[in-house]
Amino acid sequence: MNAESEAASDAAQRQVDAAAQLVEHVDADGEVIEIVTRAEMRTRSLRHRSVYIAVLDDDDRLLCHKRADWKDVFPGAWDLAFGGVCDVGEGWFASAERELQEEAGVRGELIDCGPVRFEAPDVALIGRLYACRHQGPFSFDDGEVVDTQWVPLAELAAFVDMNEVPDDSAVVITHQTLAPALAIDRPASAVPDA
Repeated sequence: MNAESEAASDAAQRQVDAAAQLVEHVDADGEVIEIVTRAEMRTRSLRHRSVYIAVLDDDDRLLCHKRADWKDVFPGAWDLAFGGVCDVGEGWFASAERELQEEAGVRGELIDCGPVRFEAPDVALIGRLYACRHQGPFSFDDGEVVDTQWVPLAELAAFVDMNEVPDDSAVVITHQTLAPALAIDRPASAVPDA
């Protein structure tokens, strides 16, 4: 098997595995209604729980990433946050830690920036936004991330306007405050002169 067909086979297996993931269909208050597969959740546009992790460097730049073409929603789009659907019974913080490790290959101090909600005709979720300051190095071994770019927060609105960005990510990151993360102590060399 050549490298190209092996990559296609890996992507197909990732799609199968993601579709089979069990998730919680929840009401507007986060109470579990039923346990369904991720594929059923997507097909029926069921409300579910998700976490978002904004990764910032010491220069207040956001690590944006391009989603793989095999993703079940927003394939190939530039995402503003790492994260995803919570596992059944998984707490918010544990889910954020797992997603950051799986998608970016790092662990770091997660700062809770608060609850989030997103409602659209094809996606409904309740969630939580976390932020983390991290300089890397990052590794994207799970195949969900195909490219990355550091975007200064001051230029984020223009980045969103110029690129395909998942609707939920754009709303959550641009409308939710990252102030708790921006207050994290930075190394003295990274603090701008007054």
